[in-house]
Amino acid sequence: MKRTYLIPQGLIGLSCFAAFLLFACFGFNAVPARSAPVSVAGEPGVLIGQVCSEIYEGDFAGARQILGSGKESTSTAIIQLVDIVSEYEATERKRRTAKKSAYEEQLAELEKLQSQANAESVNDVNDVNDIIDAFSVITKACEFANEAQKEQLLSDSFVKGVLQRAIDRAAEFEVAGKWLDAYTSCYVWLMAIDPDNKGYSDYADQLLDKAVIAAAFKDNPCETRNERFSGVRKEMFIRSIIFLDLNYVSIINYVQMANQAIERCELLGEVVGTSSQFSRDSISDDTVSEKKGGVEKLAGFLWGESEEEPFVPPDSSQLAAWSASLAALSDEVKSASEEPAAFDKRNLLEVFEKVLKLNEATVDLPQQILIAQFSEAALSSLDPYTVIVWPRQVQDFEKMMMNEFTGIGIEISKPKGQLTVASLLPDTPAYKSGLDAEDVIEAVDGVKTKDMTLTCAVRKITGPKGTKVTLTIRSPGKEGTKDITITRDRIIVPTVRGWQRTETGSWLHMIDQEERIGYVRLTSFSSGTAAALEKVLVELESDGLKGLVMDLRSNTGGLLDSAVAVADKFVDDENNWIVKRQPGFGRMPIYEPAHKKGTHPNYPVVILVNSGSASASEIVAGALSDEVYKRAMLVGTRTHGKGSVQGITGYPDKGAQLKYTMAHYHLPSDQRVESRDAMKKLGREDWGVGPNVEVKLTSDELRKMIEIQRDNDVLVQADHDYVNDEARKHTVEETLAADPQLAVGLLIIRSKLIQAEAPALAQRD
Repeated sequence: MKRTYLIPQGLIGLSCFAAFLLFACFGFNAVPARSAPVSVAGEPGVLIGQVCSEIYEGDFAGARQILGSGKESTSTAIIQLVDIVSEYEATERKRRTAKKSAYEEQLAELEKLQSQANAESVNDVNDVNDIIDAFSVITKACEFANEAQKEQLLSDSFVKGVLQRAIDRAAEFEVAGKWLDAYTSCYVWLMAIDPDNKGYSDYADQLLDKAVIAAAFKDNPCETRNERFSGVRKEMFIRSIIFLDLNYVSIINYVQMANQAIERCELLGEVVGTSSQFSRDSISDDTVSEKKGGVEKLAGFLWGESEEEPFVPPDSSQLAAWSASLAALSDEVKSASEEPAAFDKRNLLEVFEKVLKLNEATVDLPQQILIAQFSEAALSSLDPYTVIVWPRQVQDFEKMMMNEFTGIGIEISKPKGQLTVASLLPDTPAYKSGLDAEDVIEAVDGVKTKDMTLTCAVRKITGPKGTKVTLTIRSPGKEGTKDITITRDRIIVPTVRGWQRTETGSWLHMIDQEERIGYVRLTSFSSGTAAALEKVLVELESDGLKGLVMDLRSNTGGLLDSAVAVADKFVDDENNWIVKRQPGFGRMPIYEPAHKKGTHPNYPVVILVNSGSASASEIVAGALSDEVYKRAMLVGTRTHGKGSVQGITGYPDKGAQLKYTMAHYHLPSDQRVESRDAMKKLGREDWGVGPNVEVKLTSDELRKMIEIQRDNDVLVQADHDYVNDEARKHTVEETLAADPQLAVGLLIIRSKLIQAEAPALAQRD
């Protein structure tokens, strides 16, 4: 059976914490007054409507302008709205003060770095760590600066020297084959400072491509190089292209696919030719000439198609022949580009076959790696979401989609490079084993975790139901390590959370007890999300719920059916639809209708969104805020901008799957949700779904918000004693102080409640 998915942007393991958006923008400023304050002596109902309209557009300055001080009013509703606007203004004053202080602090740090450089009689910093330190200061200073301050900062001679030295150091890293170092020590920072510089972003993409290619040849603690590409066959790419030719959402540009695939093959040769990882100096002539039999292992290199044939790096003449052949092939494709309609799937597959034969005749790279690299590059020209899921990746992919796996039931993170238990899931093998939050996992089944990625750790810890895994742990405040052996079981990761977890593992959802405002956070859209949300809503409504905040920030997506079921809980217009899927080639659209049955009461709803809200999150947020329903208001920043629906098929055969873009989606007003990638190419920024009220967080605010959220999420053993004083539960007041987006969301709901209750308040007044 084929299922339809709104694929998340990143792999979900044991529910790792959301990645920091390191270079977030800063918050908005109050809008200056436009005219004299309107007297509040007029009709209260009219004034309340005017004030609330300003608030719902995020114009609290306009609301203040209408209200004035509010002292002369005898209307309870007006006085309450004055309090709401005053709360917002107080919060913004604190944020502006913090921003100014942070900017001045970074300038002071920059002056300190410059003084140190002058004292050492150099014009700029030279050590890579010093460069990164300087970049960190410059990036944060730019974040907190206004446009004039940023322009002045970037024209400073010391700053310009740092940028140039970093570019030079990146070039040195690249010559040495250290592409990831070039990216992390230079270009990731340059893109943060100047995100609109296409030269930086294109070069950074190429560095990452080279780093990925080099990593493909390396073993890691989770898999050998052979295991990684086990089962990769050329027929999988051929069958994928045949399938896409009939089912992809739009007309395919096969010339572009061929060009990008050839470029990746050229990079592959460049990586093998320049990286010390592939140096022939350490290989004896006898080993190079030996082709079969008796070779058990060739240290540092990948086995070929058969374990009897090791991969020996090509020499310079072979690499030159490979490069020249690819250049000639590229010229053939370019000549065909004059009539792109004449270059079809057959021509692309001919290019594919030619590349495989050229490889055999020249560099003799491992065929499985070449097939994977060619395929991935070709498909990436279509969109970021159309990929072949190779046989080795299928299991991890299915875990990500279903939010179910067989493991032990922990959430892990890696602060300070140490694999650490961040939280436990209740009623799981881990919770019953004696494992606890803050425990450091030193090894998994004897394999050290020091150099293990989170994804690798997830793969090591999970496994078939009923099997055992042994964790070597070090508990904070205790000497030595101990082994804990845990039997794996089926784990379902909860996707519906509250604002704080209790000691028993349950969630608190009523975030404003006085106003009866609830809070739910959806971490993804799995098969059980709608049912879990239904249970929470029923409980909240029985407890007098008057308004709801739904947090979809950093929710990267999931199942289409789940997103539709969640949105359907809040709309009942059976004459309209929640989302329309529009396939390509003139095919009939597919509508997901709203249903009257099961619709919850019409209380105010605010949905929190950010750039990490993607796919299914965009469908829910977009549908409920769409002008057709106007059921919810969005607070935060513009969503990711995925704009497409993916399907999964096993057509590639032999255990592989193809995830492909099958349709674009439209909101109930028929507005298409635009793709970030497509809009960026057009120089536009109106991708995804925009918020009704924009609240941007600085990097400091984002970090603090995530820290508070993490502490409130943690579940520990009942007798746990925190070693870290900061690892504790936080009050509602502390939570709101650290989360301006949530705080503004609550102010909007309170405003809606005041507006709804204004007639009754007027009668009492």
